[in-house]
Amino acid sequence: MLCVRNTQLETLHVGLTPVTRTGDYSDVFVVDADGRRIPWSEVSRIDDAEMRELMQEIVNRLYTFHLEADDPKLQATIERWMGTAMKWDEPEIDPKMISRGPE
Repeated sequence: MLCVRNTQLETLHVGLTPVTRTGDYSDVFVVDADGRRIPWSEVSRIDDAEMRELMQEIVNRLYTFHLEADDPKLQATIERWMGTAMKWDEPEIDPKMISRGPE
């Protein structure tokens, strides 16, 4: 939570959410400046520069967290956020991240 929340992700999350009557957004389209009518499922909601900035920020936070986890200042920050973190679902191992594929 400390490494991902309150990053550029929050900036990307701000804005209006389109209304869908089907529930799967198949009834939502974006019309761009060239007049193309693009189905919501095919619209990129983040450009390459935004993605790069977000990933750099999160990687830097993860790096700092792992290297400085024992620092009293970081420990104090962790403690302040624990009440919120305790309300979230327990994390799970992501098997896709550790799978080696067929051998």
